[in-house]
This record gives sequence, structure tokens and C-alpha cells, in this order.
Amino acid sequence: MHKKTLVRDLLKEKQAELTAAERKVSAVLLDEQLLTGLQSINRLAEFADVSSPTIIRLARKLGFDGFSGLQDAIRDEIAARMKQPLAKLDASKPVGGSDHIVSRFIEAVSSNINRTLERLDLAEFDQVAGLLSDPTRRLYLLGGRITRSNAHYFFNHLQIIRPQVTLLDSSPSVWPQSLLDMDAGAVLIVFDIRRYEKELEKLADLALKQGANIVLFTDAWGSPIEKYAQHCFRATVEVPSSWDSTLAINFLIEALVAEVQSRSSDQSAERIATLEQMIGESRIFRTN
Repeated sequence: MHKKTLVRDLLKEKQAELTAAERKVSAVLLDEQLLTGLQSINRLAEFADVSSPTIIRLARKLGFDGFSGLQDAIRDEIAARMKQPLAKLDASKPVGGSDHIVSRFIEAVSSNINRTLERLDLAEFDQVAGLLSDPTRRLYLLGGRITRSNAHYFFNHLQIIRPQVTLLDSSPSVWPQSLLDMDAGAVLIVFDIRRYEKELEKLADLALKQGANIVLFTDAWGSPIEKYAQHCFRATVEVPSSWDSTLAINFLIEALVAEVQSRSSDQSAERIATLEQMIGESRIFRTN
């Protein structure tokens, strides 16, 4: 029934309809990344300090027949979120073996971008563009093992458009120096997709305590960093490969770059002209 709607999203969407007791169960599930939902109904009820019938009513409000249906959906969602590269490779093999990988990749990537756009909140996109185009704000970017290239790509463009842009070092040992300046005028842009990284979550927690605004780019299941982020972009990442694709994330990055540059046109034009002059004087590139 809810193949396209995640349990986490259903819980958030239905908050206004839930009773106080049902909201306690919802909070427990969301705080624990749904893992408590894998326990028996009695253990979950004890953990949330509610009755078992409360959990059954919550499950039905979410559209499931009962707790077993909710638990099956939670189990599937966690399995998809934690899928290992080798499991992804086995699942990606064509049944007949006749479809070329390029064709299957084109189909998957096109679907990823379309599904990412379907869930994109344009008002939130504009709010983030406003944050990133504000020259008084300091921007910090960081990605994980797979998404580090996305952070670097975004950084390369933003630092040309505007000042005060920093790409954080991949080593957590040097993050405290940057955290010192992450106050209410700072924006931390984090990229984190499945096999989520604990170090990134800890950084987001500390940055939020410093007062920084956090913008998260994640996958369809949602990084644990969501609970710290003021703004979150979820992208669809599955392709016929052991690895997830970040092309839909890059689509969002390039759209944001275009909008930020549009909002900072005078400043960015001057910076680009100065940069071109520096490149010419340093003779970095051949001009034959």
C-alpha cells in the first residue's frame, strides 16, 4: 500500500492527526531511525510508555492493517537503507542478461532525477538559495566517502560566485577549528547518503549547538542528520551498480549554483572577471 511512501515520512505527515500517546510512539520511532519498530509490540509499547492498542491505532492511521503491516514496512525500509554494495550488485543484474548496462543506467538515472524533482519543495529550494547567496554568511561544505566529490564540486562553483566559502578537510581531527566560527551566521552544507557516516552526524550536532544553519543533501531514506538540518534535499540514488548514483544530487547542486549566481549577479560578475585576470597573469592555461 505504501511502496512509495516511507514510514518516516508517513509519521511526519500524520503528526497533526495523532493523539498525544500516538505521538510518543512516533517520536520513539523517528528518534531511533525506526529500529525500535523491529521489536515486539509489547516491547515497543513499554519503550514508548503507551499501551499496545495505541500502537495498533497508530499503524492503522498510517494506512496499515495493524502492527504487523507497519513492522513489515519498517523492516523493508531499514533493509533498503542499509543495503550493502554486493547485495546491490546482485539485485542489479538483468533477468535475461540482454539489456546493455548503458540502457539500464540511462533509465535508472532519468527515473532518479524525475523522482527527486517530484519530492522537491520549490519554496525550500528558494530559501536555501537565499541563504547561500547572502554574502554575510560563511559557508562550510563537507561530504562523506562517496559524496565528497559532490561537496568539492559545489565548493568550486560557490567560491567563484561569492566569498567566505570553505571546504572542510576530510579528517575529523581538524573540524574543531572550523566549528569555532560556526555561529548563527554560518551555513554547514553536508552530503550524506546510505551507509551514513557517524562522524558527519556528530559534526552536524556540534554545528547546530553552535547556532549554524544546516543544509543536508541525502538519499530517499534520509540520513540521521535530518534531525539537525533546517533544510533537507532528498534525492533518489539507486542504479544498477554496487554503488549509489549522485547524479540527481548534482542536478540539485547545479540548479542551486545557477540560482545563487543569478541572485548575486553583480558580485559574481566582478569576482569572475578578477579571477580571469588572475588566470591570465599567472599563465596557468595555454592561450594559443
